[in-house]
Amino acid sequence: MTSSLLSADEARQRILGAVQPLGEREWIELRMALGRVTAEDVRSTLNIPPYANSAMDGYALAAGDLPVSGTRELRVVGTAYAGRPYSETPQAGECVRIMTGALLPAGADTVVMQEQVWRNGEAVSIGAGHKRGQHVRAAGEDIAAGQVAVPAGKRLTPADLGLLASLGIEKVSAVRRPRVAIFSTGDELRSLGETLKPGEIYDSNRYTVHGMLSRLDTAVHDLGVVRDQREAVRNAVRQASHAADVVISSGGASVGDTDFIKQTLEELGQVDFWQVAMKPGKPLAFGKVGSALFFGLPGNPVSVMATFYQFVQPALRRLMGESVALPLMIKVVCSGPLKKAPGRTEFQRGRVESDANGNLVVHSTGDQGSGILTSMSRANCFIVLPAERSNVEAGSLVDIQLFDGLI
Repeated sequence: MTSSLLSADEARQRILGAVQPLGEREWIELRMALGRVTAEDVRSTLNIPPYANSAMDGYALAAGDLPVSGTRELRVVGTAYAGRPYSETPQAGECVRIMTGALLPAGADTVVMQEQVWRNGEAVSIGAGHKRGQHVRAAGEDIAAGQVAVPAGKRLTPADLGLLASLGIEKVSAVRRPRVAIFSTGDELRSLGETLKPGEIYDSNRYTVHGMLSRLDTAVHDLGVVRDQREAVRNAVRQASHAADVVISSGGASVGDTDFIKQTLEELGQVDFWQVAMKPGKPLAFGKVGSALFFGLPGNPVSVMATFYQFVQPALRRLMGESVALPLMIKVVCSGPLKKAPGRTEFQRGRVESDANGNLVVHSTGDQGSGILTSMSRANCFIVLPAERSNVEAGSLVDIQLFDGLI
């Protein structure tokens, strides 16, 4: 039966093929731009560094004054500080004491570290073995004027913010945040703050989904818990699709008597697929309602997170205009045996750590049931076992996806 299901890779490609980046953009203050995706290339309007400067504390001189052999004595005629340059031009046989970051004096093209000279009053002695241009940061060495500093489709990191600030850029053009509507389905679910009755549980899925969406910097609209009634589900889907670019439900995507997500998607929109050959997370509905993308995630908590990371997150990243690459896979040794039946790709939860020899080793986080949310809480990676693979022996190599890499 699993042979008729889409593989996880095929499902991801189908989803990404259906997503077009949002065309809307907005100008964001640099301090508020962390995690936003650039809508256009950001080009430098100046050289960084803007002038040749010293990479060391030492003495600036012309390379022609460097000795080929033995030592040479030079007269120290002044000092150059960062922000307070030496304004004169040293002559042959002269040098300038210089601090890290200071503008190189006119005529100087080389810096000798202070630890490599002998100071004697107003003179220094320099030995052989130095090279022209050493310890000098050239103008434009980091970025040249006109060069792309940050490309379009880049999710801005703290380093990017510092880089843009060094260019004097106060605002960046970013893709608008996607509007995402979420809800859970289930008569047994209650929101936090409500009293549980027999047979009821608290809804955890909306909180994990909201957390994952928040880390992507999306605009989230939480519709709460929707009853297991056809009309209630239909109204929720209709309302969500009118208000959002993406609709995410959890629960109701399977084949039970009260699972109405697939039926509703067929009635109000279109279903691209609704089952994937993966574990956990087989019952995944994907399609469109109007112009909104629709993801019907499974109801089990771990399945929700696995399907979100593998399918929803790449789609949202493409929607935001980000360049989407496949999740980084790293081969590491598995410390213990893992149970696995051929047929579906499995995303087991693991914790990767360094052993006593500094080698990476991954450990299972225990019971891998799709309802065991502690298996995700204790984990820092997925152990990705291909569909054709069977049981894993201790000491075998396995592929892992680090959660931080996914996020």
